[in-house]
Formats: sequence, structure tokens, C-alpha cells
Amino acid sequence: MDVAELIGEARRFGERLRAVKRGLGETGFEWYPYDTLSAFQHLEKLLTGANRGLFTGSGRVLDVGAQDGELAFFLESLGYHVVAADHPAYNHNGMRGIRTLKAALGSCVEVHEIDIDRPFTLPHDSYDLVIMLGVLYHLRNPFYVLEELARHTTHCLLSTRVARRYPDGAAMPAGVALAYLLAENELNQDNSNYFIFNEAGLRAMLARSHWDVLDYVSLGDTALSDPVRLDRDERAFCLLRSRYDRLANVELLSGWHESEETGWRWTEREFAVRVRAARVLEMQLWLAEESVRRLGAITLRAFVNGRELEPAVYDTPGLAAYTRALGESGGEVEVRFRLDKALPPDAEDTRERGLIVARIGVE
Repeated sequence: MDVAELIGEARRFGERLRAVKRGLGETGFEWYPYDTLSAFQHLEKLLTGANRGLFTGSGRVLDVGAQDGELAFFLESLGYHVVAADHPAYNHNGMRGIRTLKAALGSCVEVHEIDIDRPFTLPHDSYDLVIMLGVLYHLRNPFYVLEELARHTTHCLLSTRVARRYPDGAAMPAGVALAYLLAENELNQDNSNYFIFNEAGLRAMLARSHWDVLDYVSLGDTALSDPVRLDRDERAFCLLRSRYDRLANVELLSGWHESEETGWRWTEREFAVRVRAARVLEMQLWLAEESVRRLGAITLRAFVNGRELEPAVYDTPGLAAYTRALGESGGEVEVRFRLDKALPPDAEDTRERGLIVARIGVE
């Protein structure tokens, strides 16, 4: 579904939800006062190229900070398996709104009480998309949350308030990664607000927590925005792709050790992947200093369905690139790798260690 069509569907679904709420009459609580479905209008400016088809109507979606669940119920109507997460302490009506709407709609959306600002466990291990709109600056531990989500999803649609100036109007240094810590009640008399990043700060945190920024746009006051004034509000919208053990079109086969905390993986001397709809395989490798010191130059050979590709030789510690054409079929192929040498198991590490793969992807 293209963005323009998605916006129209969201508008019509919003009208349906308002009619359902009116039909419920007096509920004894206040509905969340903001139109969460209006966020889809911003996707017209955010998404570019193939990303405009982000919403395919399939897969599992996690809606973080779901409030009354309007976005979650809309995505369910498109065909998604939706998990809605919030916490009564931070939710506008203690999550009574989302549960009331779920019952009224006969919805199958999973509703979970999760405090993501403290160690948390998600109800499923993997998601195709996480949506977190207007939540990040309410978190005490934004880095922790972003890193944890990167472990469990392929993509993330995120929005948060950002700033270009300090509260006194002085410009923040261009290109310096900054986060402004709000005093209690400094923004909108709301003590649930914590960190307002500038763009450089937000991008740095996303990079450190294992996210690639696919699309980025700022909306609102993009000249004089600051962390505290309501009339100088700027919002960053981002489409992100996780680098943490989420390998689009790549299936890990034999020869891979468990992911390191960074998301990088050691391989054995022989390892393999299966790729789909790809003509080029790209890997970013890390050669450990111990490997080069003990083993010398290391030769990496690859075989695609039995056909050998051009070997690569690495003799310098640090980052290295590997790019090879797989062929023109674009179908599913198996790539098997073989190193001429690897670190054997020893007293400090019982694994056979070949290379460290920092990133792997296909085109």
C-alpha cells in the first residue's frame, strides 16, 4: 500500500473510531486527547523510494506507547498481527481506553502492560516493525530502550522532539551531538519529559544503538526550535533498520557463533548463509589482532551453489569489506564460506574462531 492510499485509509478508520467512541457514551475516563492516526500524514514527507511501500499488511508489528490503541487497531485492519504495549502509570487513562476499544471492536490486538524504561521482556522474540511515536523524550533510559528494540525487530518508525537552540535562544553547536536534560516540569508542566536531542545527538544515539537511518525528516519549527517552548516544537521522524542480528534476505546456516553484545558474530572456519532475491552479497568484517598475529594472512573462499567466487585475502587487523556478485538469477542461493585457517579452541575461548562479521546484507 502506497503512502497516499495509507493516509486515506487511516482517515476513514479514524472516523470509524470516533463513531465507536460516541456510541460508547459515558465511559468514566478521558480518552487520549491527540489524534495518533494523524502521524501517517507525515509519512508522505518522510518515506522515499521503495520505503513508500513500507506497509504491506503482513507481519508482526509492535506499537510502543500505544495509548488508546488507535494506531494498533488501524494496522490490525490492514492485516497485521499487532502487539500494543503501554504501562498504566504512563498511559493517559491507565489503559482503560485501549481495553474498552478492543472490546468494542472485537479486536484480536494483543495488549500488554510493559514498562520499557526498566528491564523488560517483549511478548514475542521478533517483529517486522516497531512503531514508537512521541515516546523517546519521555524515557529516562532512551539508549537502553533503542538497543533492546534493535535486538528484536527489522525496522522501526520513530518520532521524537528535537531542538536546535538552548532555552535561552542560543544556538546549539552545529554537528555536535547533544541531549538537553529537562528540569522537572520545564516542558509543558509535564515531569514525564526527560531528554531532548539535537539532530546530531539523535543520529549518534541511533548509530550507537545499532540502527541505520533509512529516511529522516524534521517537521515543525526547523529554524528556532528549543527544548521547552510549545511554539518552537520540532519533531524528527525516522525510518530505521536494525543492524543487530536482523539480516534482511539472509538466513544464517552452519558455522556461526552466538551474537556478541554489539550484534557482531564470530564465525567458524567454515560457515554458510542462504540468500533470496539477491545478486550481490556484502559483508563488513573485523579481523581480530590476535588472529592476524597468530595466523598471518587469511584467505576467504566462497562457493555459490558449488561455483567458487574470487578469493579474498586479509592480512591487516581491523575493519575490512567483502563484496561479491552472486549471479543474475535473483533467486535463492546458498553461499558457503571457507577460511584457510582459524583460531583453534583454547583455555580462554572454547570456540573455533575464523572472522568476525560486523554486518551482512544483499542487493
